[in-house]
Amino acid sequence: MTKPFYTDKPLIGLDISSTDMKVMSIDIKRNLVTGYGVTDLDPLQIKKSLDGDGNYLLSNLQILLQKKLVGKLISDQVVVGIPTSRTFSRTFTIPASTESTLKDAVALEVGQYIPLPISLLYVDYEIIERNHENLTVIMSAVPQKLIDTVVAAVEAVGLTVALIEPAVNAVARVLTQAESGFLPTVIVDIGAANTDIAILDGSVRITGGLPVGGNTFTLDIAKKLGVTLENAHQLKVLNGLAPGPKQTKLAGALRPALRNILSETRKVIRYYNERLSSDRRLEQVIVVGSGSNVPGIGEFFTNELVMPSRTANPWQELDFGTLPQPAKQFRSRYISVAGLSSVKQGAMWND
Repeated sequence: MTKPFYTDKPLIGLDISSTDMKVMSIDIKRNLVTGYGVTDLDPLQIKKSLDGDGNYLLSNLQILLQKKLVGKLISDQVVVGIPTSRTFSRTFTIPASTESTLKDAVALEVGQYIPLPISLLYVDYEIIERNHENLTVIMSAVPQKLIDTVVAAVEAVGLTVALIEPAVNAVARVLTQAESGFLPTVIVDIGAANTDIAILDGSVRITGGLPVGGNTFTLDIAKKLGVTLENAHQLKVLNGLAPGPKQTKLAGALRPALRNILSETRKVIRYYNERLSSDRRLEQVIVVGSGSNVPGIGEFFTNELVMPSRTANPWQELDFGTLPQPAKQFRSRYISVAGLSSVKQGAMWND
């Protein structure tokens, strides 16, 4: 997102979401995790802090690094993932003959589709495809206040920001490496409180999202079935949408939130098909994230979108060495930070 300097140092990942903050350090040459950690965040407090109000981000970053880190970090260079919902990404095409006015075309896209004035945004763009007739451009924009706040907090703990990107881009990086992500793919990243949706076709072409996640599923089950949140969580992860005596009631509880996610997914797919896709067809849906631990959710998307869909937790290539691994039920929450820490220095732009 921000154009960083080139560095020969290893990179560590730092993922800031609306519900938690994670760090991970990977020796890429050996796929060896040298350190990782997570600390939970209050959604309202972190939102205020990212908008520049208070030191909540900084204080929790200190807690993460000083008290929650398992193992050690191998660098002071950080790739930061920020909430995709706080960013704006669009892909568009322009005639190749107008490349000299590309900056003006980007400004026009920002003015038409982003609900903030360009003076309050950091805007970045890149040509991702070109032919004799057209250029395909990906444009991303982020509020300046958010970026400035993140950079200040990271620097205050003695680290240096090398790159900042939407968290879903990091997820896409992992899927490309481990889950046939070279195919045109719909990514549905269900977090605790939010769901990010993206089209991965060589690069992330478009993103969308909504404030529905795994916590929504749990709350809906608790309300519909009249059980405690703890029992609702157990029903969600053990039974979910899978066949069984509780399927009818559980499906009824989960269906409203899932249909909201499905509706947003269809919007993103429609935009890709109408404005971006030429002769390429979307091949698969991959469902990831801490909120994707619902049995049967892959089949739900397969049936509704008439497209092969599956859940993924691509950890098989990472080696934790002598470090204790995260509990199985929590591993999916580390996918984005694993992607952040897997950035290769040569893949970053020189400035």
